Amino acid sequence: MLRTVHATRYVTPLREGGSLPAIVEADDEGLYVLKFRGAGQGPLALVAEVIAGEIGRVLGLRVPELVTMEVDSALGRNEPDEEIRDLLEASTGLNLGLDYLPGALMFDPAAGDSADPTTASTAVWFDSFVGNVDRTARNPNLLWWHKSLYFIDHGASLIFQHNWCTAEANAVSPFARVGDHVLLPWATEIAAVDPGLRARLGMSIFSEILAMVPNGWLTEDRSAYVRYLSARLQAASSFVEEALRARAELV
Repeated sequence: MLRTVHATRYVTPLREGGSLPAIVEADDEGLYVLKFRGAGQGPLALVAEVIAGEIGRVLGLRVPELVTMEVDSALGRNEPDEEIRDLLEASTGLNLGLDYLPGALMFDPAAGDSADPTTASTAVWFDSFVGNVDRTARNPNLLWWHKSLYFIDHGASLIFQHNWCTAEANAVSPFARVGDHVLLPWATEIAAVDPGLRARLGMSIFSEILAMVPNGWLTEDRSAYVRYLSARLQAASSFVEEALRARAELV
């Protein structure tokens, strides 16, 4: 299960995204990037953060620790920004926090950043599996911290959960946006890492991860997610072949 902490101090908003996440201090004296349940994307974005983030961790990618965070109605009551006050009020209760990585730098291929082939290939496989459209050169959601690459912001994954009528078709489809993946140029080992990544996942792992999601965030039964993820894993060849095709077009 995810640890639960309580927000004690609103530090500063992060205005890079439309959901206005914030840096918040918690009662364990740690700093977290707080993702609000009351933001425009709603709680399903937090569901995607948990499921995709923990799958990435199982696959060996570095993902900052995720925690559930209790937000009291008093938090930010002296905040002068009306939009932020409204967001805090709409998010009273349980929200999601990501361990804040102070001094981390955004991955920037234009500045000469690169990734090792195994990490890049694993990332392309992972983002294709969860359907993450936010790993592009324009919006990489990758951070350099202590000389290691960290994977953040997975709220744009698992789009099927916003329309369950599409889930069955989505589970067996290739990931059409893989050609835009920021790490694709270095992903030379997609075929090599594929069997091992498949072996790390399965229904028991998916069930454990779904158990981490708070009840109030879900609109469907956990078993529906487990069935979807299991079907997606069984059809992995579809997105692996698409990733290999997209990679071949780069060389």
